[in-house]
Amino acid sequence: MTPAIFGLSGLTLSADERAFFRDADPAGYILFGRNVQDREQLRALTDELRAIHGRDRLYITIDQEGGRVARMKPPVWCAYPPGEVFDKLYDLAPASAIEAARDNAEALGMDLAEVGVTADCHPPLDLRHTGAHDIVGDRSFGGDPMRVAALGRATLQGLARAGIVGCVKHIPGHGRAMADSHKELPTVEASEAELERDIQPFRTLKDVPFGMTAHVRYTAWDAENPATLSPFVVREIIRKRIGFTGLLMSDDLDMQALSGSVPELAERAITAGCDLALNCWAKMDDMIGIAQRVPGMRAETAEKLDLALASVTGTRATGTHAELLARRDALLALAA
Repeated sequence: MTPAIFGLSGLTLSADERAFFRDADPAGYILFGRNVQDREQLRALTDELRAIHGRDRLYITIDQEGGRVARMKPPVWCAYPPGEVFDKLYDLAPASAIEAARDNAEALGMDLAEVGVTADCHPPLDLRHTGAHDIVGDRSFGGDPMRVAALGRATLQGLARAGIVGCVKHIPGHGRAMADSHKELPTVEASEAELERDIQPFRTLKDVPFGMTAHVRYTAWDAENPATLSPFVVREIIRKRIGFTGLLMSDDLDMQALSGSVPELAERAITAGCDLALNCWAKMDDMIGIAQRVPGMRAETAEKLDLALASVTGTRATGTHAELLARRDALLALAA
């Protein structure tokens, strides 16, 4: 198995994709708006991915946070609020905010499960920092580590109730970045003491099954390399200081924060200590290059992938989709 997550080019698989995916046997796939039309089409696409590999329990993920980060959109699917909404309710009623976040995530997870998606690149545990770039902004659950961890945990629980594996991001924290890592490499010059606050939500949720790195350079830890490509940040900060034990996936290796070819970056990310390389844009040359360049999946990684997918089996919904949204909205009305 190739330790990579690959993107797809369109609404259906091309013959080249089908043949390549069968041979490369990637750890999983990520979906974008270009892959999404309606329920019937999306279910057919995810079913075909399962058929290629002959396994029902396949890692198929998507960025579906709510707010401005949503690949499945109205009018086919519901619009979900960003993290800031739950942060505002937390000011008034912490327990209600936690329950609202949990119900919201469970309803969102039902949308994903219905079309055969098994995972969500959600929730972000990045702290919101005044004056930073708004790439995090209203996606964040706030600026207090305890609050962000509490709302993040509730979101993971809600997704799990719907049978969806969550993925915390962006470890060790993107909130201080003064630039958008999709377009350039942010450099954070905060001290180790300041960064200690940013890693607290990740430390609190260190035992979650899946996490994603940040394409951010932290001069206090590694003045040369972004976290994704830094052996020190991955091994000493993420694995040891934070204590994260789950599968660690890179952020998309085709973002402009990183320099070099995508296959080279995949090799560097795996060498630095990431378990999986994420390549979103379905460029066949890049995907072939990754499969040729990175070593086969380690047994430990395969075991963690199985455990991550198994972590949500046997879960039970706490209401219908409509009931969950009604409960969420009644709670959010407290802060209206």
